Amino acid sequence: MKKRFIAGATCPKCKEIDTMGLTKENGIETVTCVSCGHQMSQPEEHVVQEVRPNEQVIGIFKQD
Repeated sequence: MKKRFIAGATCPKCKEIDTMGLTKENGIETVTCVSCGHQMSQPEEHVVQEVRPNEQVIGIFKQD
């Protein structure tokens, strides 16, 4: 599985910068901190439901 790092992202748990990696598996995007292991995930269907018309959203995540 390919992991893409999010430049400038700060982990909400350990506050480290540039440690958040994004993966996608079975329609679920997961962001994981490689420093402390903190994870946030979001299924694609939920993102579509949360987006209002004419807005561009990269992703909406909830903390596990």
